[in-house]
Amino acid sequence: MAEDKVVLVGVDGSPESLGAVDWAVARASRAGWRVHLLCAYSLPSFTTASLDGGYAALDDTAIRAGAQAVVDEAVARAQGSGVTVTSSLETGDPSGVLIDLSDEAALTVVGTRGGGGFTDRLLGTVSSALPAHAHCPTIVVPRHLEGADYTPVRRIVVGVDGSESARKALRWAVNEAEVWGAELTAIAAVPMASGAGALAWLPAAVDREQVLIDVRSGLDRAIAEATEGHPGVTVRRHALDGNAAELMAEFSTAVDLVVVGSRGRGGFSGLLLGSTSQGVLSHAACPVMVVPTRSKDDQLDGRNIGTPWGRA
Repeated sequence: MAEDKVVLVGVDGSPESLGAVDWAVARASRAGWRVHLLCAYSLPSFTTASLDGGYAALDDTAIRAGAQAVVDEAVARAQGSGVTVTSSLETGDPSGVLIDLSDEAALTVVGTRGGGGFTDRLLGTVSSALPAHAHCPTIVVPRHLEGADYTPVRRIVVGVDGSESARKALRWAVNEAEVWGAELTAIAAVPMASGAGALAWLPAAVDREQVLIDVRSGLDRAIAEATEGHPGVTVRRHALDGNAAELMAEFSTAVDLVVVGSRGRGGFSGLLLGSTSQGVLSHAACPVMVVPTRSKDDQLDGRNIGTPWGRA
């Protein structure tokens, strides 16, 4: 049931993590989902010297109080949205904790990087580690720029290369377009420019326009499969000559959400390589959704995927 599904948000007190809270709340409100705010913290691995020359165990009271203040601020930020919000503190490496708990979430949301918040490390580490290892799609929300408004999502672009990872990314992009009522554009990038790129080795006699035609045909088939059962979603499509990461980053300046697979292998071209998602995350001007190959497709079909965290 929709109300049993959870959007997990990692917070650390930085402006970036509060931006992640805003995005998660807006997304959850679209589907009647719950938001769970999590602050994870690690205790120092050393003990402190005592006055008698021995060693005393570190009192984590102050550290925990700081983490609780972070959670309280995030909860206050989400109040009044009409979305059910729960929260918790966890001890442990933030990346590891979020990766583990992502197995019970429908979506996980974090900011791009830490900015002097509680840990000053959560977002810097997690925003790179989490998308690669999470069990559900991860949305990474960039630093909020003046004049930027990341919700509601009106325009979405998805990278497609025919791989299993990209197929799942396309399915999620169709789902997000339906949830937000957004326009969706699918992009297949074909790096054929001379001197570099996956197809730069092709002899001059090869009809490169025919290559693009073949890629468009594969793109059409992938879209037809992904949109089955979603009659209200229309997908624009483009097969373009260029580097996938660079093209997606460029598109990110004109859309509200970029969707990519965590890695691309095989497919009709094998064009969206594993480095693409990292490249897009590093340079995107809007939120990026990274869909792992192992993400559960049943999340898209409205079925509960596990036991959510305790209610507020």
